[in-house]
Order: sequence, then structure tokens, then C-alpha cells
Amino acid sequence: MRTEYFLSFALTVIKIYYIIMLMKNFLKITAITLACFIGLIILLVCAYVIYVAVQYYRIEDNFELSIEGSSDKKVMQGEEYSLVSYNLGFGAYSPEYTFFMDEGVMLDGTETEGKYAKGLNKEDVQKNVDGQISVAKELDADFYFFQEVDRKADRSYKINMLESMRAAFHSHLSTYAENFHTADLMYPFSDPIGKSVSGILTLSKYGVTSAVRRSFPITDGFPDKYFDLDRCFSVHCLPVQGSDKQLVLINLHMSAYDEGGKIRAKQLEMLNTILSLERVKGNYVLAGGDFNHCLIADKFNSDSEALTYFESKQQVPEWVKNSILHSDEITDGYSISADINASTCRGADIPYEKGVNYSTVIDGFIVSDNIEVIAEGTVDTDYAYSDHNPVQIRFRLK
Repeated sequence: MRTEYFLSFALTVIKIYYIIMLMKNFLKITAITLACFIGLIILLVCAYVIYVAVQYYRIEDNFELSIEGSSDKKVMQGEEYSLVSYNLGFGAYSPEYTFFMDEGVMLDGTETEGKYAKGLNKEDVQKNVDGQISVAKELDADFYFFQEVDRKADRSYKINMLESMRAAFHSHLSTYAENFHTADLMYPFSDPIGKSVSGILTLSKYGVTSAVRRSFPITDGFPDKYFDLDRCFSVHCLPVQGSDKQLVLINLHMSAYDEGGKIRAKQLEMLNTILSLERVKGNYVLAGGDFNHCLIADKFNSDSEALTYFESKQQVPEWVKNSILHSDEITDGYSISADINASTCRGADIPYEKGVNYSTVIDGFIVSDNIEVIAEGTVDTDYAYSDHNPVQIRFRLK
């Protein structure tokens, strides 16, 4: 009995030993496999970061733009003209659309945040683009400034908004200045942006002798510079019949996601420099587009009144608190032209509901004092096709 007990005990010890050895080998193999897997992930992440960094570059400043189409017509002193500016929001902003970089706070303190980087789907983007074209054509303007016009972008399902606009306004000549070109961005993970090529489009019924793309100062912080636009403005010179002066039209899109407004201050300084130089020459100058500044503060007794003028159930966002433009910040000889009959931009941190989303006026114009403003106004689309409403100005050269 003792011998059998001893043998049984010995076999049990041997089994335990082999089990321990097997577990040790298993854990060793698992650890090596896990380490290799983690190493591979790190390698892939590093390779992707290098790919994004290598793909990134700032678009050339003082770049001469190609003018598509032609016109023998010249602007004249004393005649009335109209210009429309409309940020198309890459065709994504249906009323139910929210954007992942937009954040807000409701009046009760509830924090809100957008969801999407791309349009909801290709059909929805196409519907918005068609609607934008319809709205713009109905305004029948002499000049158009469009922003966020995608040419080839995953976020707008590769719908060529540039060609659609040019085809719809075939009687206008056009220029296109790129201000958003990205590598294949995998962020946000829930709805990756992908690759993008986008820009600002300018249309004119009248002859343009030159057009130049100017690069705004932008953030160089990591990773913000890879996700924000390569901000720019385009300067167009049009001959004035019977005069040695020119009508200078400037289509611009200034920075939005700029904590503290420091970058926008540098951009405004650059814009003022250009405006001053053109005014010294005696030229007629009209700059317009998406300023990403509240443009209506001069119409109120205080900035607070201006920022809360439109009905909302949200608190005033931080970005606009630091981005209020007053006339005394514009170089001498110019004034701000912006209307308060309707807001021009709505917060995209929540789906649009009239009277709920925060909204204000950030689209408008800066006009030299040798131009008479006949009328200015916001075209209230109730944000049907974009997070912006188009704005229109009617003017004449004195």
C-alpha cells in the first residue's frame, strides 16, 4: 500500500510539474506574442504619423490663380452691382447634421458636442449642393464668394462641388484657391475624415485681370494644424472702365477653432495691411466671406447685447467671445457691412432647431469708403442646406 501511495504521489508531482512547465511556456509565448502585437501597433501608429506629417505642407503664398473663362465686360462708376457670399460647409450641413469639432453648453449647463466628420451620406450631400445652387442662382448676383467648396474629398463622398458650381454659373468666370488638402485622416475614429481637397471659389460676370492666393497665418500646433484649414484669401483685380483704378474683390475664410483668438488677430493684421495698400492706390475694395468674427457689435450698446441678440437656448460659445470685430479695428477708410435681420451661422454641436442653437453674424463684408453700399442683407434659408446663410450686398462705385 505504501508503494502504491508513493507511486501515485510521484505521478501527481510529475503531472503538476509538467502543467507548470506548460503554463510557463504558454505564458512566455503569450507574452512574446503580445509584445510583438503591441510593437506592431506602435510601428503602424508611428508610420501613420510620419505619413500624415510628410503629406502636410502649407500651400504657396502669393500664388497666381488660374482664371477659368473670360469676359470683356468692365465695371463702371455709378452702376449698381451685387455680390453674394455663402459658406457651403462642404455640402454636409443638413439641419440634423452636427460636426465633431463643435462644442457648446446649454443654458442649464448641459455640455454638447457634435458627432460627424463626413456628410451623413452621399445622397444627403448631393441634396444640399443642389439646394445651395438653387438658392444662389435665384439671387442672380454679379459676383459670388463661396467657401468650403470640395473638389475631391471623402467627407463629401467625392462629389465635385467645384465643377457643379462652375457648370451652374457657366456665364461667370471663376477662380479657385485651395485651402484644405489632407492626407487620409483616420480621425475621428467613429467617422474618419479621410482625404480632402477643398477651397474657396470666386465667380464674376466681369473681366478679371489678375487673381492671387494669399496665405493667412495659421496655427502650427500639433495636431490641430492637420485638421484645420490652410486658411487663405484670394485677391481679384477688375479694371474700371474710364478709370486707372481697379475694383479689388477679396474672398476670405478666417480661422474658427482658435482658442483665445490669437491666430485670428494675426490674420486681421495681415488683412488690414492688404486693405491699406489697396486704399492708398485709390482702388475700390470689397472684402467678404466667412470672418469667423461677430460682425454686428457696432450696432449695439455692448458686445454682450450683440452676442445674445438672436434667440437661443445655449450659452455664448468661447470662440465667439474672443472674436468680435469692431470698425475701429479695421484700417482707415473702411467700414463693416453686416445685417441683423437674420443670423448667418448656427452652432453645429447639436442638430438645428430654430431658437435653440446658438447663432450670430460672422459672414459679411468690409467696404472701402469710395464704394456706396446701397443695401445689405442676410438671405434666411433657415439653415436648410448649410450651417451658414448666404449674405448679399448691393453697391456702386462712387
